[in-house]
Amino acid sequence: VSTGMRKGVVVDIEETIKNIREAAQLAQRISGIKIEEAFIGIGGSHISCRQSRGVIAVSRADGEISEEDKARAISAASAISLPPNREILHVLPRRFTVDEQDAIKDPVGMNGVRLEVDALIVEGATPYIKNLIKCVREADIEEAGLLLSCVADSSAVLTKRQKELGVLLLDLGGGTTSLAIYEEGDILHCQILPVGNMHITNDLAIGLRTSIDTAEKIKLEYGSAEPDSISKKEMVDLVRLGEAEGQVARLQVAEIIEARVNEILDLVNKELKKIDRAGLLPAGVVLVGGGAKLPGLVELIKEKLKLPVQIGNPQGLEGIIDQIDDPEFATCCGLIVSALIDYIQPEG
Repeated sequence: VSTGMRKGVVVDIEETIKNIREAAQLAQRISGIKIEEAFIGIGGSHISCRQSRGVIAVSRADGEISEEDKARAISAASAISLPPNREILHVLPRRFTVDEQDAIKDPVGMNGVRLEVDALIVEGATPYIKNLIKCVREADIEEAGLLLSCVADSSAVLTKRQKELGVLLLDLGGGTTSLAIYEEGDILHCQILPVGNMHITNDLAIGLRTSIDTAEKIKLEYGSAEPDSISKKEMVDLVRLGEAEGQVARLQVAEIIEARVNEILDLVNKELKKIDRAGLLPAGVVLVGGGAKLPGLVELIKEKLKLPVQIGNPQGLEGIIDQIDDPEFATCCGLIVSALIDYIQPEG
């Protein structure tokens, strides 16, 4: 349980350290492996993205583009002015242009005079990033890498074909909703919205006048985002869920949930409109996160976003995968997949 964090940022350092330590000890007991390093997924509405362009002259006399040229172009794209309390998390190259030829995925080995890169810069607030890293280190774990959670999700659940066609990855987390949009194999846009699953639970607690714990149980056992599919006569017995007395109509539960989900989807649609992709992603929406399993959610998203929708389960890992075959584990699995691809070099 992550009680020291709210909306993706640390709000209680001691509590977060305790939670990380407990999780690490549990993982060590189960696996028998001592945990010394961790890849950290980062979220929170302080994160934003912007487009940038880097231009360099090819260094070799024969005009052949080297890895060094590619790295220099990416570095040139990251030379942007930032306020003192913000820093760059990722520079994600999308496509390169060699002289007049554009839409190149990898320019290394090609010939040219001028190399340009179109990149997406992901930035975040330095204090929040430092607090998160501090919590991990105080729990006696070293930081091996930092990765934006919705980018990690996409490593675990999206196929190459989906990324080529155009897809929206939607992560319905506890305190935030993250989205990453891919097209032609590259990330086009990402955003973290400050509303998530816990807001649905809070709405139910207020609307039904119950405790937060009972509201969470109601959401998990009787929740639905589709009021039309529920009978007006169907009731939820609050005594069975731990309250002293009372009953509530299941239809009322669904109406409260639908109102909050509609608000989240309006914000998502706003982001799609910003980049002119509203209703225009052929591979549709892939849902991950704990909120993805809410009954009726797929139908509501289809209706609101005018796109095909599916629930995304982690792929690309071997072992006891039946334990993690769940959209809730997308970020964790994505961090593992990303670590294997980007950080761990094959022997020799």
